[in-house]
Amino acid sequence: MIEQKRILATAIPGPMSVELGLRKARAVSAGVSTGLPVYVEAAAGGILRDVDGNQLIDFGSGIAVTTVGNGNPRVVSAVQDQIADFTHTCFMVTPYEEYVAVAEKLAEHTPGDHEKRSALFNSGAEAVENAVKIARSYTGRNGVVAFDHAYHGRTNLTMALTAKNMPYKHRFGPFASDVYRAPMAYPYRWPTGPEHCLEEAFEAFTSMVHAQVGEENTAAVILEPIQGEGGFIVPPEGFLSRVADWCREHGIVFIADEVQSGFCRTGDWFACDHEGVVPDLITTAKGIAGGMPLSAVTGRAEIMDAIHPGGLGGTYGGNPVACAAALASIETMETEDLAGRARAIEAVVVPRLKALADTYAAIGDVRGRGAMLAIELVSDPEDKAPDAALAAAVNKACHARGLVTLTAGTYGNVFRFLPPLSIGDDLLVEGLDILEEAFAEVAG
Repeated sequence: MIEQKRILATAIPGPMSVELGLRKARAVSAGVSTGLPVYVEAAAGGILRDVDGNQLIDFGSGIAVTTVGNGNPRVVSAVQDQIADFTHTCFMVTPYEEYVAVAEKLAEHTPGDHEKRSALFNSGAEAVENAVKIARSYTGRNGVVAFDHAYHGRTNLTMALTAKNMPYKHRFGPFASDVYRAPMAYPYRWPTGPEHCLEEAFEAFTSMVHAQVGEENTAAVILEPIQGEGGFIVPPEGFLSRVADWCREHGIVFIADEVQSGFCRTGDWFACDHEGVVPDLITTAKGIAGGMPLSAVTGRAEIMDAIHPGGLGGTYGGNPVACAAALASIETMETEDLAGRARAIEAVVVPRLKALADTYAAIGDVRGRGAMLAIELVSDPEDKAPDAALAAAVNKACHARGLVTLTAGTYGNVFRFLPPLSIGDDLLVEGLDILEEAFAEVAG
């Protein structure tokens, strides 16, 4: 077990990481970039240890993946046992219980008490793409509506749903058709002020669909309850439920993309739970399986069962080792109340972020829920001009001090905080101290 302690044995990156970086440049496509070029050799809890012996505090969780912490004992044991039994048969050829058990757990924990079905895949993008397929098949309609600042993946269809051009869409078109975009309810940047965001954003959404698509032509509306890559944008209370209710009125499938916000990350099992919103379909991945590749579409039985046999699947979808990891991760979330732990992390982090915002006018907004939190940096608090350069500088200063941080946002000016829910309060506080030091260095 790695000691839960930050250690700076060398500069960041150290000499062995630099050498590995040179090997990467010779062997790996330049299109695969890295935010912090330290090469990890081991990890546990809230610490990543690199090949130079540095131990870094992890405020990223592999982008919300290692929710239960690296080296989680239940996950490690379950994976080892499953590998010893068998690694693959393909569920579509000869099925196995682990896939069914994951589907049962998804039915238990996803929003709503209606009868549900699930299909398992490998990545968040794959889950989203299949959710759109299911909605189109079920409704017999083609139109799909997404929102500004959305991120739904890097496949052709999900790039069409994703809002941000660079680096996700640039020069990769043409994209899938019959995809439309509505304004996102973004309180901090709503033109007439956050107090008008709910009503005006909902009106803009419904008007756009009516005018540009037609309700009768719309198969699905897909929305992240808290947007991820777009900048951890939290819509005003009531927006999510209004969109879901409006969809139901018009026979449109409401898809909640909870790839990043799901599995206890926001202080509930799913971000939809905060308002009691029940989506027709929900996509999950990232935190589902303790670092193993797995994703799912879960939804109303009548929608999921409308697909013809053989219409859903994939060679690796619901791999037995990944399913075993998922069952162990979900058990950890249940027995250790990780949703409650996410709320406890919020209680530690948010006051510190707000105090930092009181000190630095460049922090225009503090937002998020649970252990999915963010600050937005601006060069002028009045006109709210995004300050991506400051975000990059603070990020670099954090990295140099041994804190793994992530930026995000359509404008590249948002810091997002995604610590593993297993992180100790001592590391959490130390990481926030480092963040304050980085701001003092760069913006002081």
